[in-house]
Amino acid sequence: MEQQKPPTESEPRGELTVRTIAMPADTNANGDIFGGWVMSQMDQAGGIAGVERARGRVVTVAVDAMTFIQPVKVGDVLCVYTEVEYIGRTSMKIHIEAWARRFRSDARDKVTDATFTFVAVDDEGRPRPVPR
Repeated sequence: MEQQKPPTESEPRGELTVRTIAMPADTNANGDIFGGWVMSQMDQAGGIAGVERARGRVVTVAVDAMTFIQPVKVGDVLCVYTEVEYIGRTSMKIHIEAWARRFRSDARDKVTDATFTFVAVDDEGRPRPVPR
């Protein structure tokens, strides 16, 4: 069995789940992309990964501490990576990283990461077991 090398700070961890471009409408007064926009993209990516793993609807219930390391600028491509870290009876912890591929460059910088907790729910919004 081939052993995988652990990710480094120059290498994203997990699977590429969302890729989108940062646009002028998403900026603050300084011209940087709003942190809330980045967090929203991360939540969407986590939701995609959660739905795939839970085989149905999930809701976000918590986000561990998030520190922004680098700003995202207009024209950067935001790449969001996900990795399921833990599966409980009804909940999942998904590690999510956001990386910026810089506009007109091959440079790629880690922007932030966090662990999001999702709960699998039924059609009425009640918690349901995550399939094994």
